Amino acid sequence: MQLLPLLASLAGGLLIGAASLGLLALSGRVAGISGIVGGLLPPQRGDLDWRLGFLAGLLGGGLLLQALVGLPDGVSGSRAVLIVGGLLVGFGTRLGNGCTSGHGVCGIGRASPRSFAAVLTFMSFGFLTVFLTRHMFGGLL
Repeated sequence: MQLLPLLASLAGGLLIGAASLGLLALSGRVAGISGIVGGLLPPQRGDLDWRLGFLAGLLGGGLLLQALVGLPDGVSGSRAVLIVGGLLVGFGTRLGNGCTSGHGVCGIGRASPRSFAAVLTFMSFGFLTVFLTRHMFGGLL
């Protein structure tokens, strides 16, 4: 195993945790992306600035990383497929009242039973999807 990807993943996880904790401690808000985006429409007075700033930092950081090092290993598919996949994930998070960041990072950290159930569901279906696409339908996709 290469040490650099492991350290990069560890650093990324620590930064996500620190940012989530900071947002919760300083403003009482949960750093769930679907909730942050969902709160943009309709915008509430005094609530728009922090949401847009959070999203600008999220998108800007991703674009900066892509410009510096390119897409990470394992990312495949056309931009259209990635965009459609992202929209489907967004629909699912609204349907499930939260996303992996809100439930997985923030909810489990607050010992929320609803978040434990949501993360168990996310992870189970993620494992099932990987198994099916790689082992059952790998030659077809």
